Amino acid sequence: MNYSIEKAQLKDAATLAYIQTESWKVGFKDILSPDALEKSCDLSRVTSMYKKLLEQNIGFGYILKINGKPHCIAYWNSSREKDMSDYAELLCIHSLPNQWRKGFGSKMMEAVLQDMADAGYLKVMLWVFEQNKRARGFYETLGFTINGREKPNIEPKEICYEKFINESSPSY
Repeated sequence: MNYSIEKAQLKDAATLAYIQTESWKVGFKDILSPDALEKSCDLSRVTSMYKKLLEQNIGFGYILKINGKPHCIAYWNSSREKDMSDYAELLCIHSLPNQWRKGFGSKMMEAVLQDMADAGYLKVMLWVFEQNKRARGFYETLGFTINGREKPNIEPKEICYEKFINESSPSY
C-alpha cells in the first residue's frame, strides 16, 4: 500500500472531522458515556471546529492517505499549558479503525515529530484518557512517558505524556 502525508487545507475540514469522529466512535465507546460520545462525534460540530482552526491558521494539521484515500489525521500546536510553553502539543492523532495496527499511525507520528523539530521544539506533550490502553501503548512504544500531570476535575481522567523529540526522525 502506498501512502502520502499532506498538510491539511481548508477544503479538508470535513475529512478531518470524519476521521476523528469515526475513530472516536470505536476507540472511546467503552471510555465515554453514550451521551458524551454522541456529542463528541457530532460531525457538523467537529467540522466547524476544524474549519475554524484552518481558516484562522491555528496549529498544524495533516492527513495521511493510503492509495490516495484519507485514513489518518494529526493536529499539533504549541502547548496550551502555561508552564510548558517550550513544548509542542499533539492535539490529536486519529485513524479510521479498518487500518489500525498496520503502522500508519507511526508513520504519521514520525512526520509530525519531524515537523515539530523543524519548528524548533525539543519536547512534545499530549493528553490521553487514562483508560485508553490502546493509545497509551502506542505512545509508550514511541518513547512517550507519563509526566504525572492530570487534568483537574475532568471525567474520565486524562493524563499527560511527554517525550524529547528525536531530531533524527525521518523527513517527509
